[in-house]
Amino acid sequence: MTTTFQKPIPLKAALKLGLYGPAGSGKTFTALLIAEGLARHCGKRVAYCDTEQGTAFYAQHVPQRAAHPEPFDFEVLHTKSITEVLAAVHGLDQATYGVLVVESITHLWESCKNAFAGRLTRIGTIPLQAWSTIKKPYKELMHLLLSLPVHVLICGRQGIDYGEDEASGELKNLGYRMRAEGETAYEPDVLLRLESFKADRKTLAIPVAHVEKDRTGILAGRSIEWPTSEAVAKPLLGLLGTTQAALPSDDEVGVQDAETLARQEWERQQRSAELAGEYVARLTLAETVAALQQVGKELTPAVKQRFVPKELERVRRAYGSRLAKLKAPAADGRDRPEQPDPSKVSTAVPTPGQS
Repeated sequence: MTTTFQKPIPLKAALKLGLYGPAGSGKTFTALLIAEGLARHCGKRVAYCDTEQGTAFYAQHVPQRAAHPEPFDFEVLHTKSITEVLAAVHGLDQATYGVLVVESITHLWESCKNAFAGRLTRIGTIPLQAWSTIKKPYKELMHLLLSLPVHVLICGRQGIDYGEDEASGELKNLGYRMRAEGETAYEPDVLLRLESFKADRKTLAIPVAHVEKDRTGILAGRSIEWPTSEAVAKPLLGLLGTTQAALPSDDEVGVQDAETLARQEWERQQRSAELAGEYVARLTLAETVAALQQVGKELTPAVKQRFVPKELERVRRAYGSRLAKLKAPAADGRDRPEQPDPSKVSTAVPTPGQS
């Protein structure tokens, strides 16, 4: 199999957005505004995985609501269960739904940790060897969300990112992060941190989206007041292709790499055995110590790297065995092949490649 580089082509037919912020920053309202616009664009409906009953009032007509008093149109699944969300996403009717919102990814990560049924460490933490099992359903969900040919909004709660101060050695606040598995914020194409901004006591607070990440470069570094679909999603839609790349999962890549590495190792052992056979034959046919040593000189460090350990040991044994035979008196009394002056030949068995 040949692996080659090629010109990049658009392999994303759907947007993958991440949103996070503290309580009251407008995550649910913003997610619904963006999802509504994306649904209009693709002509399909919105599916909403709601872990915290946050959408309860948004499906109702509320005249007193200053922004968007009319009800949002979407279908909802209320659950904190990672397995139920996985089942729903696996079974998502893509002919009906063009937008999927998951809120809160924080709860689903907690669900994965809470499902751990093993013994905790003495200080009450999850043992290191258990994390791969804990992360498995979460990584499966993230892989599905990124691979589905539907627009996806991943909403999470805000946490504080602590780190060690290089000068004092004390922990300090490095900023904010999405409260979820550590790699989550790296996955979406666009990551927004929301906050509720109030200019003064007399004005109402408004949601502001700080664009912390944008792979397109269109929104990078911006702070967007009232982050609607028009402001956030619409500028990016023109960059989308017609096909959503279905990337292999980590498990699938692991199996593929394991098979490739196993095949490469088998081929290396085969080449090593063939090369060793050639050298063993030449060493066995050497008629003098000088001839034997000449073959040994060919076994340079670069050549030795081509052997697996057992085949290199096989060559060394063949060298030592042949050297011993060449130096031993002939058992039948016949003359041995002409040998160098014994006083000038070392009695030690050299390592092949050394004289």
